[in-house]
Amino acid sequence: MKNRLLSLLLLSALLVSFGGTSLAKHKKSPSSSDANEPGQFDYYLLTLSWAPQFCATNPNGRGSAECNPNKHMGLVVHGLWPQDNNGKWPQDCTSTPPVASATVDHMLPMMPGKQLIQHEWEKHGTCSGLSVKDYFGEIEKLYTGLSVPNEFKKPEESAQTSPSDIEAAFASANNAPKGAFRVSCPQNDFSAVQICLNKDFQYMACPTTQKDCRADQIQVRPIP
Repeated sequence: MKNRLLSLLLLSALLVSFGGTSLAKHKKSPSSSDANEPGQFDYYLLTLSWAPQFCATNPNGRGSAECNPNKHMGLVVHGLWPQDNNGKWPQDCTSTPPVASATVDHMLPMMPGKQLIQHEWEKHGTCSGLSVKDYFGEIEKLYTGLSVPNEFKKPEESAQTSPSDIEAAFASANNAPKGAFRVSCPQNDFSAVQICLNKDFQYMACPTTQKDCRADQIQVRPIP
């Protein structure tokens, strides 16, 4: 009886040990890629935030450059993110020195925030497999080469529209395949447009794992 009790205690200890090991292995964020190695991903997601929405709903951000009423900013770059087809993404792939001040200053008209620029390079850019110069160079080419539909160039009044109409307008203006553009709409407000690109930076239909706005109608705030 004594030997059987000792055996049960030993078995319980082993199960706890294995269980603890298993839990430790799965502590990382469910969004994290299994690889987290530079260049090991499936496609890019370029996210362009709608500045009027950010400035109207984020009190802490109203002092940022994109909220300067004299600049009348609309779509600004939030980031260029390597993504996996399964809905996960790599991040913080390598240690890196800060982005040079000359590069930061050059990117500010498109990506209005010094801390944002540093953060995006450290978290996402290091996973692209590109140099700092090439990563931000691609962002600039994509941003300046984007054809923005007329209704988003300088809207003076708030408007209600459907996410699908916004996505179709951007796809048509840029000769992109259907599904290449996705709208983000927290609280049924137009917050951002996200663009799926292959690793050669060509438009592609977004995978089904990429989130989309499901509202019937959303509000588009005007550019002040």
